[in-house]
This record gives sequence, C-alpha cells and structure tokens, in this order.
Amino acid sequence: MHKSIEIDEKIFQDAVKFYGTIFNIPPLASKIYAYLLFDYEKVGITFDEFVEVLSASKSSVSTSISLLLKAQLIVDHNKMDERKRYFFINDEYKKIRFEKIVQKMQDELKLLDDLDQFKKNHDDGYNKKMEVYKALLNKNILNIQESLNKL
Repeated sequence: MHKSIEIDEKIFQDAVKFYGTIFNIPPLASKIYAYLLFDYEKVGITFDEFVEVLSASKSSVSTSISLLLKAQLIVDHNKMDERKRYFFINDEYKKIRFEKIVQKMQDELKLLDDLDQFKKNHDDGYNKKMEVYKALLNKNILNIQESLNKL
C-alpha cells in the first residue's frame, strides 16, 4: 500500500509536538492528527493507512482514533459502496475550540464578579488591576466572537 498524501517530515514532527501539547493528547493521537493536516485534498485517510504509515499496532491506532473522535478533533465518513471508514480533520474544531475559550473567559468573569461582590473592603490598587484584567477578558471575548461569526 502507498501513502495517499505527501508530507513534509519536519513540519509533521513540529505539528506532532505542537498539537500534542495544545490538545494534551498522547503521541500517537498527535501523529494521527498531524498526518491528517497534510490531507489538503480531503481524500480521507483509512485506518489501515495509519497502521502502516505510523508503524503502530491496530489496537493503538484504534484507541487514538477513538480519543480524537470523542474530542471532536477528527470526523469519519464511509464512502459510497465501501466498508472502509475515512478520517478527516474536523474543520468545525477551530470554531469549537474558540467557543470553549470564550466560555472559560466568561466563567472567569462571573467568578471574579462574584468574588468582588463578596469582598467587603475594597483595596483601590487591587480593584484597578482587576478592572483592567476584566476589561481585557471582555475585549478578547468580543474579538473572538466577532471572528467566530466569520468562520
């Protein structure tokens, strides 16, 4: 069997390292994700190709694919008249990822407001820095939401 896509080894290794850290996923899952980044034509990569190209056991590849599917980092499709599943990068993930970031910032803002309400004595130095921080959070939330609407 041949590789269905062409990859650059250095970019591949950089991507494995980067996404492994960013998504906090094991090395093989990161390799699968990085490999899919090179599927520009969206031909899809089969399970068997991952096993062969990454020299990994079927069970390891299966576990990693399950993890990536559950995390919504990849999607799978069956092509007409074929039993094989083809895997692709989930293009919606960029949106999902930033929606999660926005949610975390909104949760933090609410927590900070609750703490502020609870605090009796108001230290002005602390409050000024906190207001700057909250403004930064709000500005970033708006900025990300604006960009998400364009995705």
